[in-house]
Amino acid sequence: MQPPSSQTDAAPLLRLENLSVLFPFAGRLLPAVQKVSLDLPPAAVTCLVGESGCGKSLTARAVLRLTPENAVLGGRALLSGEDLLSLPEKELRRVRGRRVGMIFQEPMTSLNPVLRVGEQVAESLRLHLGMGRAEARREAERLFADVGIPSPRSRYDDYPHQLSGGMRQRVMIAMALSCRPELLLADEPTTALDATIQGQILRLILNQSRERGMAVLLITHDLSVVAQVADVVGVMYAGHLVEHAPARDLFADPRHPYTRGLMHSAPSRRSMWLTRLPAIPGSVPSLQNMPAGCPFQPRCLQALPCCREEMPPAVTRGEHAISCWLVK
Repeated sequence: MQPPSSQTDAAPLLRLENLSVLFPFAGRLLPAVQKVSLDLPPAAVTCLVGESGCGKSLTARAVLRLTPENAVLGGRALLSGEDLLSLPEKELRRVRGRRVGMIFQEPMTSLNPVLRVGEQVAESLRLHLGMGRAEARREAERLFADVGIPSPRSRYDDYPHQLSGGMRQRVMIAMALSCRPELLLADEPTTALDATIQGQILRLILNQSRERGMAVLLITHDLSVVAQVADVVGVMYAGHLVEHAPARDLFADPRHPYTRGLMHSAPSRRSMWLTRLPAIPGSVPSLQNMPAGCPFQPRCLQALPCCREEMPPAVTRGEHAISCWLVK
């Protein structure tokens, strides 16, 4: 999908052009992410939403080439005009952590179990910013305090297994923000946190974005989080970006049937009197059983005959882009 024009006049910090991720299977390539085009302006939060298995996390990981070894990447990921997908691995290592920070979805598998959590944050500061050991420790402790870790000085020397899931998530967030990156890729950054800390972390990310001009790609299932922080929202389904718009427009006027289904299935004032929330029938198709035409058509109550034959092109209305045959 070709993205609508940016809501800011600034050039995008990150531009995805026809980004694709394919996996070999039985002698053919199966697309898990299909020609995603998306602009991330500086000092703005772009949210990707959709069910599990829609390709959101894979899209973010592809930006830094952190995909499985057998993945085949296509398209371009331009960071300030430099294509990250074509950089040599040695040069890309200088980008990871320094210019682009990433908050991974599962901190227990992302943190090194045999290193103290404080040292894992300080390592990035020493490597990328040239800090000495004592200075890096002080900065790591400050970051721990910023993300809501109590007693940061003593927690510095803890190992991952000594922390709760929420505390490990906060360590990952501190690590991702440690080198003051230009771009933050945040994959479900508040999933393991309680409501109070969730709000604190979202405010921290939002403030960092506004104060330093940091672009943020935030992946979440929680539409309430999107409503709080998003400037722009992209809706993904089965590897496709099916709708893309400024957050205010998307919430006021969701136009793709899948987007409307997500909105209606979330608790809201209009659903408070219902005994059961509406649900989208069926589930996201697997890569091996992807339907012809629009991948959402088997679950869509408004599907037309043409939906079974061809993927609809994107239609742009101002800053709102929708990929659906129902949109005239």
